[in-house]
Amino acid sequence: MSGVPSAQVMNLSALLAQTATLYPDLPGLIQGERQWTWREINARVDALVQALRALGMQPGDKLLVQSRNGLPMFESCWAAFRLGAIWVPTNFRLTPPEVAYLGSASQASVMLCEDVFPEHIDAVRAESKHLQHVVVIRSSGQTRAGELDYEELLAQNTGAPTDMATVGFDQVLWYFYTSGTTGRPKAGMLTHGQLAFVVTNHLADLIPGTRESDRSLAVAPLSHGAGIHALLNVARGAATVLLPSERMDPAEVWRLVEQHRVSNLFTVPTIVKLLVEHPAVDQHDHSSLRYVIYAGAPMYRADQKLALQKLGPVLVQYFGLGEVTGCITVLPAHMHSADDADPNANIGACGRPRTGMEVAILDAQMRPVATGTVGEICCRGPAVFAGYFNNPEASTQALRGGWFHTGDLGRLDERGLLYITGRESDMYISGGSNVYPREVEEVLLSHPAVAEVAVLGVPDAKWGEVGVAVVVSRDPALTAEALLQHLDGRCAKYRWPRHIFFWNTLPKSGYGKITKKDIRQMLYERGDMQPLPAH
Repeated sequence: MSGVPSAQVMNLSALLAQTATLYPDLPGLIQGERQWTWREINARVDALVQALRALGMQPGDKLLVQSRNGLPMFESCWAAFRLGAIWVPTNFRLTPPEVAYLGSASQASVMLCEDVFPEHIDAVRAESKHLQHVVVIRSSGQTRAGELDYEELLAQNTGAPTDMATVGFDQVLWYFYTSGTTGRPKAGMLTHGQLAFVVTNHLADLIPGTRESDRSLAVAPLSHGAGIHALLNVARGAATVLLPSERMDPAEVWRLVEQHRVSNLFTVPTIVKLLVEHPAVDQHDHSSLRYVIYAGAPMYRADQKLALQKLGPVLVQYFGLGEVTGCITVLPAHMHSADDADPNANIGACGRPRTGMEVAILDAQMRPVATGTVGEICCRGPAVFAGYFNNPEASTQALRGGWFHTGDLGRLDERGLLYITGRESDMYISGGSNVYPREVEEVLLSHPAVAEVAVLGVPDAKWGEVGVAVVVSRDPALTAEALLQHLDGRCAKYRWPRHIFFWNTLPKSGYGKITKKDIRQMLYERGDMQPLPAH
């Protein structure tokens, strides 16, 4: 109705304040021998909010954070939300020039940074026109000239009251940067209203029944998916356990799972693989685990079966991008099985649409395709982001036709389960036929000697494009001929890779994903492949 004002939404930081009121003396964050109660964390966030306001931060201003996982990283998001500002976390593994770009592109006015990253501070200062203050988290040494000390700022504002900015549904609280597999990273704008839905949705679909006696283990940087996952546990009063250092040591992970009776953790398929292949999985009690959530990519069937055999029925898969904060599909624990003959195994599926979300497979004209037909995976619903900051062209492209376009290819079966066949950019056309590398990778990974594999298309004078497989083998005697024999009868010949190379490792992004653009570049740099001469 025209003229009727719309109601505001909850400031997302109320989740922390509510939990601190309900469970003030329970631990909220645990790292090493230290733990902090919900009351302590909330009071520190209030002090940080007052300190940032005193520095001139206003609602809508941006807080750039370059930090490893720790208490300041954990509380910085809540302070930004409470202030009505925008949290701009970086993956701490990024280089100084990469962080300088994020600082400049986001127009951040305050930078919060650990003192072990002085080059990052200098790079942001040199490139950013908007930066006004640098606040340093001190772990060694002294703050430098022109830098403010984080703990001193909090001490100066101890006892500050909880003072939350009033926000609307579409008010941005987080710039969720894409990993930048093509071009520069883009800042997906997440909002207070959107994330209120996402938290509720994740609690319903990923970790139902979670409560204050539960524990969550964060094994990835809080700057991205693990940070979203932490919000859910805060909402239910479940403490988050952080690794003691940035190194992901499987033995330490299993020790912490046993020590803290961890009930849920969020990770990616490559890390699940590392964890369940490590001997420590059999040396520690992990019976407390109820939900091992994996996202970022579907898990190869061979890895999935081993994880189910080692951990039991605890795997939960979800598919989603940062732009929809992970909310596209879910394959809950009861829809997994290690038995290939079990109809509940749902082999190759990444699940059903998330509660409150709609998923469609569209063709190039944005029309729905027939059941079982491959097209672009698109979705719509309250989890969809508000577009990319300062990039209207990319926003229009991503949201055209009223759908969010993932750029992933897939198909829906007759029950509405989604199957991903690959990225649009991954698909190649060989002799006029579309080849989806993921399908070939699945078959190759079913060979017992294949640990990891990436298949990609490269230009070919005769066929237009042909497949190249780069394999990490468990057996040094494995040959290309043996792999082709393995493909025979399991995979149509037009999809077979024409070239097979054996490497010791495959390059991965900071989020644990195999990076095919890096593999392609390395193939040429190593001389394994020769680019076609220009016409």
